[in-house]
Amino acid sequence: MPRKYNFGAGPATMPEAVLKEVQQELLDWNGLGLSVMEISHRSPEFIDIAKQAEQDFRDLLSISEDYAVLFTHGGATMQNAMVPLNLATQDGYADYVNSGHWAKRSIKEAQRYTNVNIAASSEKEEFRFFPKQDFWELSENSSYVHYTPNETIGGLCLRSIEYSEKPIVADYSSGILSEPIDVNKFSLIYGGAQKNIGPSGLGFVIIKKDLLGNPQAITPNLLNYTLIHEGESMSNTPPTFAWYVAGKVFKWLKSLGGVEEIAKINIRKADKLYSYIDGSNFYRNNINKEDRSIMNVPFLLANEDLNDKFLEQSKEAGLLALKGHRSVGGMRASIYNGLPEEGVDALVDFMDVFSKENSQ
Repeated sequence: MPRKYNFGAGPATMPEAVLKEVQQELLDWNGLGLSVMEISHRSPEFIDIAKQAEQDFRDLLSISEDYAVLFTHGGATMQNAMVPLNLATQDGYADYVNSGHWAKRSIKEAQRYTNVNIAASSEKEEFRFFPKQDFWELSENSSYVHYTPNETIGGLCLRSIEYSEKPIVADYSSGILSEPIDVNKFSLIYGGAQKNIGPSGLGFVIIKKDLLGNPQAITPNLLNYTLIHEGESMSNTPPTFAWYVAGKVFKWLKSLGGVEEIAKINIRKADKLYSYIDGSNFYRNNINKEDRSIMNVPFLLANEDLNDKFLEQSKEAGLLALKGHRSVGGMRASIYNGLPEEGVDALVDFMDVFSKENSQ
């Protein structure tokens, strides 16, 4: 049975080559006579998997030894608590940029552990643009400034940022490894794996080592970056299978030529879809063009009464999970690294036929 195209926001499409390799190894990993899911996380075999995955991740993003790389439970949502618990104080301040749904989630959680200053927001404009760094109003004594470079639901992003003396923290869940970034501009980068890295249940953290060592007293041990680093991300049993698959994805990306090469494909995919939408009277995207995400493309039909028909027929055509988030409506195509360019071509072809058959 041919594979269908998954445009879901996450868990997302996995590279088919990785899935086949995992399938081949599932019952007998590396000649052990066991699945990788069955071996101890403290065994020499799994420790080798973990170390290689970290090194490949470092290679892909040119992460220096000034940074610790952590693999955690809980994805980005848990990091919304871990960041202020480890970097801020209860009577101090942290700056947050409000760019959409996930930024708001980060803000709400951070307010439980520190005082939050909204450095910039585009909420009054319905999040149709991303607040530019030049207009961020930072608190003098804040511990860090947090932003969400790619808003998965709204489909907007800030693709470049300048160095700041204020520590910059970024939720890179839906943008990591999609295009090159200069890690040295950031003090902490975090995210969930289930979009561009691997299966759900795994989180990643890239943190400057000089930020370790000062968690709030109320920080649980399993949420303490310092202890996670000291325990080599194995303070308790980690999500071993997800970690193993992530390592496979890192190898796959390196085989393609790294982040620079996948970025060319991603930009080409996004350009195809946006160009078609912009040239159509049947579909529209309301995001400021310079702020559009290359990973998540929301779009609206001119006649919203056709939404259910569009979803039903697209599913029949093998194009899955195109329904937009309930907060914005319409459709959304998430075109992460694992989605082949042929999937975008198939979507554009379907959209074109659907528009012609349903235009009055």
